[in-house]
Amino acid sequence: MLASVARARGLAAPAFRSPPRIAGACRSIRWYPGGAVVAVQLRGRGFEGVQTDMVEGVIAANRLEGDAADLLRAALAAAVSVHDRDRPSTAAA
Repeated sequence: MLASVARARGLAAPAFRSPPRIAGACRSIRWYPGGAVVAVQLRGRGFEGVQTDMVEGVIAANRLEGDAADLLRAALAAAVSVHDRDRPSTAAA
C-alpha cells in the first residue's frame, strides 16, 4: 500500500525489513545503487509507531523535505488509515 502510493506519485518505493541492524534503533535506512532499504523495529512497539516509521522511511528514501514531504506524508497516512480500518481489532470487547 505505501509502495503503491509512492509509485503513483512517480517516487521510489523502498524495500522494508526488520529489525534494523543498528542496535537500539527504531528505524534505519541503507542506500543501494538501485534504491533504499528501510529497516523498522517491530517487536515491543505499538502499531502506530511502526506505521509512522514506515511512512517516514518512504519520505527519507525519496529524500523529500518541506512541502513535498508534507504532501506525501499526508497521502501515506491516509492510505494507512484506510487500511487500518480493515484490520481486526485487538481490543477486548
